Amino acid sequence: MRVLLLLAALLMSIGAFAANAMDDNKALNTNYQRFVEAFQSLDPEVLEKVYDENACYITDKQDREIVRGRQAIVAVYHAFFGKIKRKNARIEVDFRLLERTIEGNSATDVGYYLVRFHPAADTGEPVSEFAGKFVTVAKKQKDGAWSLTVDSNNGADSRFYFDAKPVPNLYYGEQFVRSLKP
Repeated sequence: MRVLLLLAALLMSIGAFAANAMDDNKALNTNYQRFVEAFQSLDPEVLEKVYDENACYITDKQDREIVRGRQAIVAVYHAFFGKIKRKNARIEVDFRLLERTIEGNSATDVGYYLVRFHPAADTGEPVSEFAGKFVTVAKKQKDGAWSLTVDSNNGADSRFYFDAKPVPNLYYGEQFVRSLKP
């Protein structure tokens, strides 16, 4: 009888662990949806929910130092989105995650991103895109949400984004299709 009780307790704890992992994946994936929303609406304030108060943003620009703190990071996006608005253009972003490691209250994501820039219609310029690879580190908050503590990216060929395969439970953006142009 004790063996059955022990086995039942073990099975219940495994189920609870799996449910927690699913909740964590869902909460982590929410950050990517927020990036998509911020880029579509050109609203940097959306990203305040993504970054930790003491987050670090490491850009691929060799002439830029590490951006430190949520407000400084949001200010970078404010300036970037402002340029897009002044051009009467729009911009989209999406992500494809390859790997996620969760250890305690820390999660590391690795993947690719793709950005599409749509110039104002009256310019006659074509849509352009650029892609990259990224690594983020997130910290679990007391309310169960996850906020980025480290965000690092650099450029990559867009084919890596398009060739990335879906991984169960990880964010996989599907809004972009491969361009027919080489």
